[in-house]
Formats: sequence, structure tokens, C-alpha cells
Amino acid sequence: MSLALTLAASPQCLLAASPQWAEYIPVLVMMVFAFSFAALNLGLSFLLGRKAAGNPVKDAAYECGMPPITDAHQRFSVKFYLVAILFVLFDIEVVFLYPWAVHFHKQSAFLFGEMIVFLGILFLGWWYVMRKGAVNWSKE
Repeated sequence: MSLALTLAASPQCLLAASPQWAEYIPVLVMMVFAFSFAALNLGLSFLLGRKAAGNPVKDAAYECGMPPITDAHQRFSVKFYLVAILFVLFDIEVVFLYPWAVHFHKQSAFLFGEMIVFLGILFLGWWYVMRKGAVNWSKE
């Protein structure tokens, strides 16, 4: 009887006596709720949804507003991949400007000079790419 009174009087004692896995019970309850909600919605949609007859015109592949008239496995020009890689390269480099710009008011003159050097190198890379015609899509 005194153990029950001790536990009722002090909830910290109850928490200290509980196993560590008990902390994950809310996560487990949330996962069960999420999965059951998704299963219920999918099941109700399947049971109550309208069954439409298949239409070969509506079921045909349709890409970018044009019906497919050629083979889907054709080769792309190397310039397509080059432009994609250059975009990723310059995009990643420009991402480095955001943290610097957010804390610009806290920066010293040295860090400002370092960013000017970084932008200069970035500009030289852009100038080189343009000079080489890497993004020129015209026929050669």
C-alpha cells in the first residue's frame, strides 16, 4: 500500500521506473494512426470510387503536349548534358553566396575581399564557358 501512495505522490518516481522504450510510444501511436489513415483512405477510394471504362485514346502516352511519334530511347546531344552539368556547377557555387549575404553586416573587410575573389573566379569560369560556346544550341 505504501508503494502505491509513493507512486501517486511522486510522478517522477514513476517516470524513472519506466523503461526507455516507453518514450517511443507516442511515435508508435502516430505511425499506426498515419498508416491506418492512409489504408482507410485507399480502401474507401477503391470501394466507393467510380469505375470508368478504359479508353485507348485517353490511356495512350502523352508527353509535353505532343503525342509520342518516335522511339523513347533516342540519344541526346552531349551539349544537353554539358548545359545540365554547367547549371549544377554554377548553381552550387551561387548557393555559397547565401550564408555570406545573410551575415554580411557582421563580416570584416577581409571576408568581403575573399568574396570578391570568389566572385571573380566564378565570373572567369562563366566567361570561359561563354567564350567556348558551351551553351550555344545552334547547329554547327
